[in-house]
Amino acid sequence: MRDTESDRPQRPKKAGGGLLMGRVLGVPIYVAPSWFLVAALITWFFGNQLDRVLPELGNGRYLVSLFFAVAFYGSVLVHELAHTVAALRFGLPVRRIQLQFFGGVSEIEKESQTPGREFTLAFVGPLLSLLLAGVFWAGLLAVEAGTVPGVLLAGLAISNLIVAVFNLLPGLPLDGGRMLRALVWKISGDPMTGTVAAAWTGRALALVVLIGLPLATHAGGFTDRDSYTGADSLTDALLAAILAAIIWTGAGNSLRVARLRQRLPALQARRLTRRAVPVSPETPLSEALRRANDAGARALVVVDASGDPVSLVREAGIAEVPEHRRPWVQVSTLAEDLTDGMRVPAELSGEPLLEHLRATPVTEYLVVEETGEIYGVLSTADVERAFVEAMAKDRRPPGGPAAD
Repeated sequence: MRDTESDRPQRPKKAGGGLLMGRVLGVPIYVAPSWFLVAALITWFFGNQLDRVLPELGNGRYLVSLFFAVAFYGSVLVHELAHTVAALRFGLPVRRIQLQFFGGVSEIEKESQTPGREFTLAFVGPLLSLLLAGVFWAGLLAVEAGTVPGVLLAGLAISNLIVAVFNLLPGLPLDGGRMLRALVWKISGDPMTGTVAAAWTGRALALVVLIGLPLATHAGGFTDRDSYTGADSLTDALLAAILAAIIWTGAGNSLRVARLRQRLPALQARRLTRRAVPVSPETPLSEALRRANDAGARALVVVDASGDPVSLVREAGIAEVPEHRRPWVQVSTLAEDLTDGMRVPAELSGEPLLEHLRATPVTEYLVVEETGEIYGVLSTADVERAFVEAMAKDRRPPGGPAAD
């Protein structure tokens, strides 16, 4: 029900997040462990409701309730697939879909390029949920009321309607928040302004949910006041607190990611590159390090007889060689052969730089000029360090000094 964007400039980890259920359009679909808890809760509570409507089912009501839980999350999956299809249509890569505690998440790795695409990407999810609610409601008209199919169709129609309405609420990280962000972005011309407005609206919405949901449930006629117990009140308050925490945290994360995106241009390959010295493959490590020290360089590039780079000496490999053995170790034994993905244009910066590094996860890259001339070596550790510094700037206390 929410879309997330990832900007961490680290080597990709194994895709995870739970049980892999399959792939759609090449996008893996995971079920988080928390889903099984929710499925059990839905089975229990919906089963108890069925006992009032269809008492003749006996314990079989829990089997029907389990089917409802699975069908409901199938609807959530359709909601997320709508986001995924739209993202892929706009050329935005989707890392995975995850079904979890409260709904699902489509992990979209890049930001929409225009507010119109952002609005469309957010709106298609609730739209599909509304269409599903209509389909289930139409099915309900075709079956007999008070039967198992009737109860299931009614429950799915109502639940999909709730999913659509809830996600249309105008606050990040909900779809309605992304739609609000797109509108403010369109009016102001600044995506960051839209993010700030939608994030703070999301935080206000979290407070409304925390306070208003229990009050509305108790006073709005959703429950039988005569049978409303202290346990029911505690359950409503706990549910409201969980929802409010999810919305508040999601709004804060959206704001943090947007601020980090503003700092991404500072991640420039040219600025982060270490100076390197070229050495031949048979050069002893001690001699190569001496040349690097004399030149004020921090990296070694192995070149062939024509002076063309062929491999990079790994920093980790150097550290593993004791100093007394370095005169007898050739640099070629510590080098990694260059591939096309290990060549980084010196002018790359921001998201294009991070995308290039994600595509070829290694520890060092050769940075080259447009002419193909060697500029230096870029270390993944240096990029990660620069990213952490950007995060530290974003988390500094209000009014605190900005570290440049």
